[in-house]
Amino acid sequence: MPRYAIKLQYDGTNYVGYQVQPNGPTIQAALEKALATMAKLKKGEHIPTASSGRTDSGVHALGQVVHFDYPAMIQPEALKRALNSLLDESINVVAASQVADDFHARYHSVAKEYIYRVDIGQFPDPFKRQYTTHHGYRYDLNRMQLAIQAVIGTHDFTSFCSTKTDKEDKVRTIYEAQVFEDTANRELVFRFYGNGFLYNMIRILVGTLLQIGDGLKPVDELARLIKVKNRNQAGPTAPPQGLYMKRVVYKTEIF
Repeated sequence: MPRYAIKLQYDGTNYVGYQVQPNGPTIQAALEKALATMAKLKKGEHIPTASSGRTDSGVHALGQVVHFDYPAMIQPEALKRALNSLLDESINVVAASQVADDFHARYHSVAKEYIYRVDIGQFPDPFKRQYTTHHGYRYDLNRMQLAIQAVIGTHDFTSFCSTKTDKEDKVRTIYEAQVFEDTANRELVFRFYGNGFLYNMIRILVGTLLQIGDGLKPVDELARLIKVKNRNQAGPTAPPQGLYMKRVVYKTEIF
């Protein structure tokens, strides 16, 4: 069967995450249901899909990549249109492509980029409550910009990983990390670009960086935490709604 890859955008507000699970609606379940409808499969049959990575409940995506084998040849543009006609309006297929039979959305990725948005208005913006985290306190941007440099490079990120993870190897490489103010939208934006990320890693980094910006922790706190490898010493896990999977990078552009 031909293999296809698609790029998804989705609003994760009403989903319990990307991956299929029994406790609520998921992006993967919605996608596989749409594919089964397209292929006119019998009840109980489905088309398995594999994603570039999971996203948690309430987390959004601007560039999630998924691959699957479809039981017929179909033009990528027709595939995109058909899926969008069947998917909920909170999910959008923005690109589709036929790929090599051995392509894997997760294992062939070489880097990922995430952003985290923080509403810095004095009071929470009601229209952003599902897409940003509110932080109405004074903060020192320069302190956070100095602190975030410590994560660039190859490190053991045990201090910034949920204790619920099943990953034994907690070494990852961060190529770029920055925090800046989007004054037009009254937001603080964190950006991380690396070869991979651990469970809750970005949310714990953001929670710790906000404490540094507030003066609750020293500027060299991230550097210290990398050395001690102790999740209990890091800051809180920032809420999910501010997090976005922005893009997935492959050695060869697939779309």
